[in-house]
Amino acid sequence: MKHRSPPPPRDLEPVWRALASPVRRLMLDLLRDGPRTTGGLAERFPAVSRFAVMQHLGVLVAAGLVMPRRRGRQRFNYLNPVPIQRIYHRWVSRYQEPWVESLVALKHELEGPAVRARATHRTPRSG
Repeated sequence: MKHRSPPPPRDLEPVWRALASPVRRLMLDLLRDGPRTTGGLAERFPAVSRFAVMQHLGVLVAAGLVMPRRRGRQRFNYLNPVPIQRIYHRWVSRYQEPWVESLVALKHELEGPAVRARATHRTPRSG
């Protein structure tokens, strides 16, 4: 009987979909510096219509990456980094540790006794 790993959480699919667009990734980068109004975001994308900016924001909100808050007539958009952190823990951190351990082991192997021996037999430089 083969051991199968559990399927990835389906609740991250909207996050992946949201991150697939370079425009939405740039919006997240802008929001990382602090909240912005929808109009303020639209000004940063002169080649994109205000309607398209609002659609992009809708995808980011649906994925939980942006949290809108209304203040009077203005809508401020705040970055919510939690979904990105979940992706990091699910995908990046799992693969990072074995790679780092392998690289450290390779470094020690390549810098084995011969390298350490050369380092101890160096002559001091004259000034």
